[in-house]
Amino acid sequence: MYLKEYFPFYTTYANPLLYEGERMQDKEFNLMKSYYPGTVQHIQEKIEEECDLMDYEGSRLYDEYPDKYMIYHLSCKIRESMEPEISTQAIREDFLDELIQVMLCQEISRRRCRRYRCRRYF
Repeated sequence: MYLKEYFPFYTTYANPLLYEGERMQDKEFNLMKSYYPGTVQHIQEKIEEECDLMDYEGSRLYDEYPDKYMIYHLSCKIRESMEPEISTQAIREDFLDELIQVMLCQEISRRRCRRYRCRRYF
């Protein structure tokens, strides 16, 4: 069977909206992050910086079963780096520790999902 028009092979799998869903999800996530209170935005920035340092091939962030101690150690490290800035504000210490751990787990989960979606097409 021959076609009268030339039809290149690479257009058969082309999907222009392949990453549109992910782009919309990131846009919505950034919008919701803009609604965070100032202190929480600062915590989120520190968490993203720490995750950026650990975002490499073979990182512990992408283990099949992440270690709970690793998450606790990272949250303590973030807390210690923020100690001079947060100490003046009236936040209970146990609440701040739990908030950092929850936000860290959420950021790790978001990065793992994004990495899985990007790598499954290869």
